[in-house]
Amino acid sequence: MTPAANIPRVGRSSAEPVPRVIDLATFADLARARGGARAVAQLGAGQLSKRMLLADALRRTAAAGPPAVAAEVAGMYERLVDLNRRDRRAWHAVMMHPFLDEGLARALGALDRGEHPELGWLEDLLDGTRQGKWPVVRTVCDEQVLQLWLADSGSLRDAHGHALTEPLDDKQVLRWQEALEGAWEILVRRHPWHAEAVGACIQALVPLCPGTDGTAVSSAARRAYGAIAASLPDDPVLLALTLVHEFLHVQLGALLDLVPLHGPPSDARYHAPWRPDPRPAGALLQGTYAHLGVTDFWRAELAAGVGGERARHEYGTWRGHTEDAAAALLDSGLEGWRIPARTP
Repeated sequence: MTPAANIPRVGRSSAEPVPRVIDLATFADLARARGGARAVAQLGAGQLSKRMLLADALRRTAAAGPPAVAAEVAGMYERLVDLNRRDRRAWHAVMMHPFLDEGLARALGALDRGEHPELGWLEDLLDGTRQGKWPVVRTVCDEQVLQLWLADSGSLRDAHGHALTEPLDDKQVLRWQEALEGAWEILVRRHPWHAEAVGACIQALVPLCPGTDGTAVSSAARRAYGAIAASLPDDPVLLALTLVHEFLHVQLGALLDLVPLHGPPSDARYHAPWRPDPRPAGALLQGTYAHLGVTDFWRAELAAGVGGERARHEYGTWRGHTEDAAAALLDSGLEGWRIPARTP
């Protein structure tokens, strides 16, 4: 829980968000696909500033358009400001809702196209009704808690780009509860550094349909900090790995909002060992970073004496793929892959 004293207030015209930086020690941990709750706190502060800027941008953009739209957006913005004055914890919960970023970006896009923005989702958040529609799963292992919304309804979930399930029935919720209990025990007992970060960051899991061939599917969306999406696997080890893998995509996305790790998009494409198609530099960086965590996961499974030949094979495969991808990035000639030494 964020201390109330550390939650910023916003005024009628919106206070300027405080610039956010990542300290060098935390950056080094993040580069190892680690960082824990300390990194999550720093990245989350950056996300809060970003969302404050987006909300203000939406208000300012709408003010220059049709009066009816300007009045609707201004009313929503005033409700945010009023909530901040009355209950900063509740305001913080709304601002850090996993899909607020996506919703604000879509509303800004609609205004840019001369369309009326759809803001029903924001009204739901301000009324506290959206979360109430989502089942909650909670599991505890060695006093460490994982609590997630199963985000099984709502239009913004399609940001994950995969087939979504229908709203879950009680039996399906129970299956998710049991699966997450098994996965969480694996993370806490064998991957505590990842368990700490996942538990601190991820608020929502969007249930997906499996692939057409029955294979497991998972996703992280660039504008859904605090959420991941996954189909329900039968294997708790696979679900534990999925939580780590997709969380690392979320973590890198939040870092990229604060630190430019590569240049602007270009037509250049690079070989990704785990895909048949060449990838742009940004996508290859995302894949390399997430698979650094996959490699770390299987290394820890081997060190714990579990997983047998499967763990040995997966570790060898993903270590090789990740090393090859990192080499491709370093050899690309693009700026930004090497952090310059600090001047004394």
